[in-house]
Amino acid sequence: MYETLKKAIVDAMKEKDTLKVQTLRGVKGEIDLEHINKKVEITDELVIDVISHQIKTRKESILEFEKGNRSDLIEKTNVEIELLSKYLPEQLSHDELMNLIDSVFVKVNPTSSKDMGLIMKELTPLVKGKCDMKEVSLIIKDKLSNL
Repeated sequence: MYETLKKAIVDAMKEKDTLKVQTLRGVKGEIDLEHINKKVEITDELVIDVISHQIKTRKESILEFEKGNRSDLIEKTNVEIELLSKYLPEQLSHDELMNLIDSVFVKVNPTSSKDMGLIMKELTPLVKGKCDMKEVSLIIKDKLSNL
């Protein structure tokens, strides 16, 4: 994935697509920073983590831009999110996500909301990078509150 990202930067430079170049270079810089700071190899998992974090940050920025009535920045940020989303694995549908959550519930057999950590520990490797973890957390909390 990292090599694909580097090739995409070169292609964007050839196309003179400045927004794409800036966005992808920013992500590549974050990946390199994680690589250096955490002394870990650059793997697909690291790339997915960084891109997911970048998308999450941009979504939070959109909320702030809406408060400031900055439609120009909202539009630019949405384009960046769409661009970065192409480098993530295919996202799970709601039904697929619910099936995974149900199977983890059967496996863990939670008795109260105190079991949230156990459920997340089992579920995270299955869904990481394939869906919004905030949504996953909300679904699990809801299911736990109905026990």
